[in-house]
Amino acid sequence: MKDWQKFALIVTVFLLAYFVPFGSPRVQGAIMESFYMLQDYVRLHVLTCLIPALFIAGAISSFISQGSVIKYLGSGANRVVSYLVASVSGAVLAVCSCTVLPLFAGIYKKGAGIGPALAFLYSGPAINVLAIILTSRVLGLKLGIARAIGAIFFSIVIGIIMSLLFKNEDETRINSSVSAAYQEDEVRSLPQNITYFAVMVFILIFAAWGRPEQEVGFFSDIYNIKWYITAILLIILFVIVLKWFKKEEISHWFDSTWIFTLQIMPLLFIGVMAAGLLMGRPGTDAGLIPSRYVSYLVGGNSITANLIASVIGAFMYFATLTEVPILQGLIGSGMGQGPALALLLSGPALSLPSMLVLNSILGFKKTATYIILVVVMSTLAGYIFGML
Repeated sequence: MKDWQKFALIVTVFLLAYFVPFGSPRVQGAIMESFYMLQDYVRLHVLTCLIPALFIAGAISSFISQGSVIKYLGSGANRVVSYLVASVSGAVLAVCSCTVLPLFAGIYKKGAGIGPALAFLYSGPAINVLAIILTSRVLGLKLGIARAIGAIFFSIVIGIIMSLLFKNEDETRINSSVSAAYQEDEVRSLPQNITYFAVMVFILIFAAWGRPEQEVGFFSDIYNIKWYITAILLIILFVIVLKWFKKEEISHWFDSTWIFTLQIMPLLFIGVMAAGLLMGRPGTDAGLIPSRYVSYLVGGNSITANLIASVIGAFMYFATLTEVPILQGLIGSGMGQGPALALLLSGPALSLPSMLVLNSILGFKKTATYIILVVVMSTLAGYIFGML
């Protein structure tokens, strides 16, 4: 940390300690809410979502050749192929905005172009088949269809815009990068590599499988047996690693995973606590910003209402599928259909924790541009949808 950053931190802590009314019930409740939010995140997402994602990111960094990533996702790759691969790969995972970050960091540092990498980053939380189905059933078919079309369109368009804006910087980054990873294609066959990564991805998918609203049906049946499936997959992964990997390769995999953990997890925890402090946990009204203000500001279908909904969605943290019941309550309190879509398009793809991590990976300029694109496009999409 530089000297000016240390000084800024000291000044910030001084001002907070001097001016914040800690005796206020609202402030005290918000402070506790930040810890409750962190507790919920740790209990519900770290073991089942974040840690598997970190191990996959470490595996990408260690065992996928840089040439393969650049071939299919690099800035010089076929644009149709690269964005199709990125969008489909992200959508298959169906994870939240924080869990997808280690995976994004893995492919980005391995040589993926910024456009396809961000298409992957957006599509993971946004193009979630289960969330789109739930949106259609709970909030209405029109909103569900609009969310699906908007999410697919956004993942591609935002990626293309980012690749055009930062084309020169991106090509320099890719050309100057030197891979220190193992060239796994020389050690294991392609089917072996596919099996290894597929097992880890399925572990992430089933471990993070959420409880559906209705206790009957396919998704409910999978939820009831998800831990049995996860346990079997873990055993298969253990056997694969034992038989197909050398000791030094396993050590390199763990080292890469540890590097991603140190880079990402502390910022995520700070961001989750900050989100809890400002907005409270989903479904509560204990943050510094009362929920009645939110309901009041996002009524109707003005540009302002859609912009506010987009910004609120961008800064709030939504675990997978939690945005639907939250929006159901907000719509019941007077939220317009346009702002509802705006929040659906910005909320799952962004959060304050993810912004902090993205800044550490991309830098301030690229991160700010990505956030602005998501917010502006969500605002416009919500406004147009509200007029239909």
